[in-house]
Amino acid sequence: MARTSSVLRIGNASGFYGDRFAAVREMLTGGPLDVLTGDYLAELTMLILARDRLRDPSLGYARTFLRQMEECLGLARERGVRIVVNAGGLNPAGLAEQLRVLAQRLGVPTAVAHVEGDDLLPRRDELGLPERALAANAYLGGFGIAECLARGADVVVTGRVTDAALVAGPAIAHFGWTAADLDALAGAVVAGHVLECGAQATGGNYAFFGEHDVDHPGFPLAELHPDGSSVITKHPGTGGAVTIGTVTAQLLYETGGPHYLGPDVTARLDTVRLTEDGPDRVRIDGVRGEAPPPTLKVGCNSLGGHRNEVVFVLTGLDIEAKAALVQRQFAAALPPEGRPAELRWTLARTDHPDAPTEEAASALLRLTARDRDPAKVGRELGKAAVELGLAGYPGFHLTAPPGPGAPYGVFSATYVDAKLVEHTAVLPDGRRIAVPPAPAPAPAPVTGQPAEVRQELPHPLPPGTTRRAPLGMLLGARSGDKGGDANLGVWARTEDAWRWLAHTLTVEKLRELLPETAELPVTRHLLPNLRAVNFTLTGLLGEGVADQHRFDPQAKALGEWLRSRHVDIPEVLL
Repeated sequence: MARTSSVLRIGNASGFYGDRFAAVREMLTGGPLDVLTGDYLAELTMLILARDRLRDPSLGYARTFLRQMEECLGLARERGVRIVVNAGGLNPAGLAEQLRVLAQRLGVPTAVAHVEGDDLLPRRDELGLPERALAANAYLGGFGIAECLARGADVVVTGRVTDAALVAGPAIAHFGWTAADLDALAGAVVAGHVLECGAQATGGNYAFFGEHDVDHPGFPLAELHPDGSSVITKHPGTGGAVTIGTVTAQLLYETGGPHYLGPDVTARLDTVRLTEDGPDRVRIDGVRGEAPPPTLKVGCNSLGGHRNEVVFVLTGLDIEAKAALVQRQFAAALPPEGRPAELRWTLARTDHPDAPTEEAASALLRLTARDRDPAKVGRELGKAAVELGLAGYPGFHLTAPPGPGAPYGVFSATYVDAKLVEHTAVLPDGRRIAVPPAPAPAPAPVTGQPAEVRQELPHPLPPGTTRRAPLGMLLGARSGDKGGDANLGVWARTEDAWRWLAHTLTVEKLRELLPETAELPVTRHLLPNLRAVNFTLTGLLGEGVADQHRFDPQAKALGEWLRSRHVDIPEVLL
């Protein structure tokens, strides 16, 4: 089915497990498409699916997708739209079989294929993966998906592939690319990264949301071309917006430096060019690709232990003294043999002086307890908190009665030789096709020149008067999680604002504005084509989202916190 010309239209209908259920129908009926993709997996999702699989070995996939197909499979086949999703999770073969049963019951002839080989849990000891892991999955690329589509699949379900592989795979099949077409592959990976989070590319979670109608943003689609360039857009008449800003925000989301590593290609984010191509149309081109690394990332989800949380409400005067009193009393109330391994106190000063409501006069003191032993974070912990009720600070009360505690997970990433992973395309007729890893990168030529030209800062703005104002008056930001690290991308919308951003928002300035990061390793990368800086904040999120290490465990609002901080901004920019 490989072609060398024509545009391939790929849409997205899911950015996470729990995204808008109606998006599949909206995308199938809103305009022409060739392929509809859906991303259902995240680090936390894999832990949820692992716990499903523990209860019932036939599960382990995103059951929402089956319900969506019950409603829309006939519509997709009628319109000739192929479906590619990673909803298979930990059991892509099981989901593929359920889809065949569904198609037969609906009377809709459908060729269903799946991709497997990512599940490394059975080889945990051989590969040196964590002993307590419930799930261990390699991030596969798009060539297995392409194999399924090229051999006639109407629906392809996968387990853990990279999010961008859902777009790269169909493009490989459509245009006949090989592993040597690095620039084209890199362009498709960049387009896939823009699409993967659904409405985040069309105005959702957008810093300047007040500039567009984002009450019900449509989902994005990409028009891919044979050279790997693309246009990001959405169906006509749908809400939201596709602008250079919305696309920039998504390009910065959960990425790091200029080298975006993947199993098929290393995409150079510092070569990406964005240009307006009409209303709600942004062209992506110029993307350069380099050989992928010889290893594959493996995400491991394990049970870390049990946790519990008690939130004390402190109202009115003497907030700090009240917080100190309850901490002393609670420490004395816990028997030494029953003390959890970790007790963490966090005081959120949500109180306002002379407040017109009691809630506005109150602060929240949060106690988080963790231990491998569920008994140490269960009944006795809650009992110690409740018994302070009439003997504690004035106005003592809790936001809710203490619960019994619950298990929590931890995420870790490791890497294995790609040759050790059995990437396999399982075709609709049951045939199994082995998908080889990408060729080893050629050694760099010895030229006497450095392999990487150091990026120079743009010229600074000339001195001038400044005004104290929130950063968000000038800059956009988007943030997210990568295991225990947080990613924070900040971009400017004009060349002068970019010059100021590049010189002002240093690692030291970021630590000053976000004191939580003061003791953490922080890495800054410049992306001049996007007028952006991208920070990696190592360890901010503990051991990943399921660890619930901080108030915002996925760092989703970290960028908005930064935008709310006040700095001296040149008047000329405001």
